[in-house]
Amino acid sequence: MVEKSDRAPLLDWEEVPSTEKPVPTPEQEKEVKVPSPTNSRALGCTAPGIGWSTSPGGPMSLTAAVSSTDRADTALSCRSIVHTSGECDAPCQDKDAHTPTSGQGKDPHDISMVKWEEKDQIVAVFVVTFDTRSGNMLEWCLPGDMNLDGVEFKAMASGSHRVSSDFIYFRKGGYFGLACFANMAVESALERGARMKSVGILSTSYTLLYRYMGFLEHQVRLQLKTPGQYSPLEAFYEDKRAVLPPDGESVVTACPDNAWGVALNHCMHPEMKITHPAGCMSQFIQFFGEQIMVLWKLALLRRRILIFSPPPVGVVCYRVYCCCCLANVSIPGVGTAVPEFRPFFYVNVADIDTLDTELSYVACTTEKIFEEKKDLYDVYVDNQNVRTTRESLKPLLRLSPADREKYRKLTEQRQMLLYSQEENGDCVSSEEDHFILFFLEQNNRIFQILSEVAGSPEPTLTQESVRAMGLDPHGDRLFLLHLLETYGYDSLLVTDHPCCS
Repeated sequence: MVEKSDRAPLLDWEEVPSTEKPVPTPEQEKEVKVPSPTNSRALGCTAPGIGWSTSPGGPMSLTAAVSSTDRADTALSCRSIVHTSGECDAPCQDKDAHTPTSGQGKDPHDISMVKWEEKDQIVAVFVVTFDTRSGNMLEWCLPGDMNLDGVEFKAMASGSHRVSSDFIYFRKGGYFGLACFANMAVESALERGARMKSVGILSTSYTLLYRYMGFLEHQVRLQLKTPGQYSPLEAFYEDKRAVLPPDGESVVTACPDNAWGVALNHCMHPEMKITHPAGCMSQFIQFFGEQIMVLWKLALLRRRILIFSPPPVGVVCYRVYCCCCLANVSIPGVGTAVPEFRPFFYVNVADIDTLDTELSYVACTTEKIFEEKKDLYDVYVDNQNVRTTRESLKPLLRLSPADREKYRKLTEQRQMLLYSQEENGDCVSSEEDHFILFFLEQNNRIFQILSEVAGSPEPTLTQESVRAMGLDPHGDRLFLLHLLETYGYDSLLVTDHPCCS
């Protein structure tokens, strides 16, 4: 059963007024200073499409997908990144007061304090029900002509009958979905004593789906008590529906390329709002412990990672997102030739054909049959047990001394952050931001040194350069060789010093 603390606060669609800031006028937009990508934060400045594009045509710039008349609708909004991830338990009367304004000593190029404000892009809303004779069924949807084949199995995970409520992130074709599930006992022989439904939405990205968690939870409870009452869902769809191109191919999923003046990095993943009050990043660290260093290496190598867990699924979907955060790199040009690390979130047997064609992904499932499909994944995660059948990857499952040292630093910094929040009422620092920044800096250091060595007259990695990356010359040698091969540093040589053999 999903604890109440795992849930977002109720966002009643009809009763709670919107707290969103108004879209700035073109004159106001001109006053917004666009920061440089140098030293950029991992997720604070990114938007969907930077990590990977949901459009079937692949990554594309916003300017290619949005007409000039629509450009004002994709306005840039600057606000503190610390308000987008996690919650602060310390009293904070006015969080906006913590956001420095121009002229107050804040560097306008500091990317850690800005993010892109996306418009709502809801492309479908639906209700899924469980029928005792037919199984999972699509009960109702808008628009009526939307292809939602298979969504009934994504929105209601296998084994959901064992829990009273859950939430599920998933991917459907070129879109992302969020569904809230609920299971209610009823005195009905026809329904065998239980009524189960899910209410969900599809969007062009996963970064804004959190906004509607409470609304979907509320609606699924209403559907259980009064089935067939769709008017709130109809009103929601009419207000939030996306205006997509006629061909449906060029979905807007990225902030403008030309805003930075340079191409944004291919290895960046968009921010996913975490609705768990305690923060999913800290839970991720506590759950996997030192094993997150193993997951970090595998994610950076763009391996196919499948996480198995019985329901509830929601917290496991957050682990998928956390795995993506491990692989962020903000150095322009790095990783453009490697497979994109795609977050698929929840998958089931209907996704087998799709996963079979993927070169790199991270996903979760409740179906044990996937364990037998060893050709579909490189790494299988069952509880805290990370394993692989690939002989070349098995040595990477062992922690190196450098891994343990990095984990020690991560936990030490986290404890200092928690102490600061408790003692000083620090509402600005975020555990999620700290987690993301820790691995971003580690990854940037590795690729910065690799690029420098590759461009030197003698492109050879020495013990000193490997240590400067934060790696162990002996324990991380195989990981480094995999990394060079994956990212195309073919011209680099690794010294044959005895300690590196």
